[in-house]
Amino acid sequence: MIRIKDHKQGELFDPWGHLSPKRRALLEKSWAGLFRKYLLCELPVAEIASSFSEGFGRPTKELHAALGVMVLQQSFDLTDEETVEQFAFNTQWHYALNITEESDSAKYMSRKTLWNIRNTVIKNQLDTMLFDRTTDTLAAIFTVNTDTQRIDSVHITSNMRRLGRIGIFSKTIHTFLVNLKRNYSEQFEKVDNSIVDTYYSKKALECFSMVKPSESAHTLQSLSADLFDLVHHFKGCPEVATMHSYKLLVRVLHEQCNVSATGDSTPVAVKKSKDVQSDSLQNPADPDATYSSHKGQGYQVQIMEAYTETEDKAIKAETLNLITHVAVEKACQSDVHALIPAIESTQSRGLSPTRITADSLYGSDDNVATAKEMGVTVISPARSNAEKGTIHLSDFTFLGNGHMRQCPKGNEPVLKKKNNKSFTQGFSLTTCSQCTVKDQCIVRRGKRHYYVRYKEKAMRLARRKAGEHTAEFKDQYRWRAGVEATISEYDRRTGVKHLRVRGFEAVRFCAILKAIGINLLRATALRKRMTPRGTANQDTISRVHHVYSVFKERFGLSGATLRINVSCRSMVMDICA
Repeated sequence: MIRIKDHKQGELFDPWGHLSPKRRALLEKSWAGLFRKYLLCELPVAEIASSFSEGFGRPTKELHAALGVMVLQQSFDLTDEETVEQFAFNTQWHYALNITEESDSAKYMSRKTLWNIRNTVIKNQLDTMLFDRTTDTLAAIFTVNTDTQRIDSVHITSNMRRLGRIGIFSKTIHTFLVNLKRNYSEQFEKVDNSIVDTYYSKKALECFSMVKPSESAHTLQSLSADLFDLVHHFKGCPEVATMHSYKLLVRVLHEQCNVSATGDSTPVAVKKSKDVQSDSLQNPADPDATYSSHKGQGYQVQIMEAYTETEDKAIKAETLNLITHVAVEKACQSDVHALIPAIESTQSRGLSPTRITADSLYGSDDNVATAKEMGVTVISPARSNAEKGTIHLSDFTFLGNGHMRQCPKGNEPVLKKKNNKSFTQGFSLTTCSQCTVKDQCIVRRGKRHYYVRYKEKAMRLARRKAGEHTAEFKDQYRWRAGVEATISEYDRRTGVKHLRVRGFEAVRFCAILKAIGINLLRATALRKRMTPRGTANQDTISRVHHVYSVFKERFGLSGATLRINVSCRSMVMDICA
């Protein structure tokens, strides 16, 4: 049975009238007032309602409140136990979720119900819809200018232990044996006793944490042999082969080992560390986690936010730096693939930027060209593999048609050719042979000239590289650093870097809803700065006018007028005929 309350419908009598004026004003100014007034009705209750039955089962929790609890839990980084307590006793939560009843059905939620609702949101991927709707609403309310935006990524970890290669082997075997005994005890009895004694008990696994570095290679080889024996032994057993933990055994074998098909005495050999792919299994407790050579095991979150390029403190105080895009990725994925999806996401919601600042990983030549076709200018340093201390292509100046104007010494080319998007520039033999920096220059001697050959892509990158030394580029790019402060706030306020969950879908859910929390708290701070004194009284007056109109219609007070006197401590209302 589905329960959905119409929060846009007014109340005849104020359900929060028992609060004193000052406490009521604090609620209105806080995040609770903002959430209740603008965001509560935007939650996608119709989408989650499809997961419940209208005529069967016990009544659901009020679905606006249920979805609101999901957002508030992640925004304030609460455990399930803490969330249940806040939902039951916190007046701010009741005000934000517009809970006016005092019954257990309204203000109590069990941990099982909390888990079920969260699982439903994750399964239906409503986290992205929650972010889009709340962000679009805040952008409209505060008239956020999204012309200039910046993007960066942050590395996060799920609730898993960091394991080395020995730990990955031993823990995967242990997990398989535990599940095998639990589900197929007869098959467990067929496992070699030496393997059971070595890997089954948690106490037996402790020996693998004390392996000396000099013995690690021998230990890995022994582990790989045992793992290969288990995979080979149960390969022909259909019921065991379908087990998740067995599939992890097979995955580790293929990712970490080379298996010989020639029948050698040692059919399996451990791969070198550099040959193991970054998307390999990091811990059987979280099969979705991958590895980044720069930041380690876990996941990463792409964050893009709108900002204003100004040093004026008054303008800054009235500007909302809104997070417009959040995407969770595997840690092994490169930032180069994140820019275009971010632009497409914001454009589809009417929050498109005209200029994006980002670091060099986002500013590949393909990304810059694609973004330009979408009407977006990317301000990003160009990546260059040139050695330091050498004269490379960016030191030359170019004409508008792609040919060179002159070399770093001011010499013009005497030959200019273009063929199949490739340019050839020839410089005088006499001039270049006498040049003092020819040994550091990219020119190469030919029969008739000193030549420089390059493609259009290299020319574009060289132009961008040269433009990085201009004052205009430096002034625009310096604003990129502000996204680091957003990432710091993202972690400091919501604890996003160390989550309590495992698995890609659960990690995505937490990271996206925590970003909603940052937007909510930022918007609240801006609202407090922009709200003039006396606004709370104006809200009260509007509610009184609503009550008055109901009485006027009900009792036929056609000639009645309303006189309201608001003082510092009280409000007097008279209905005069």
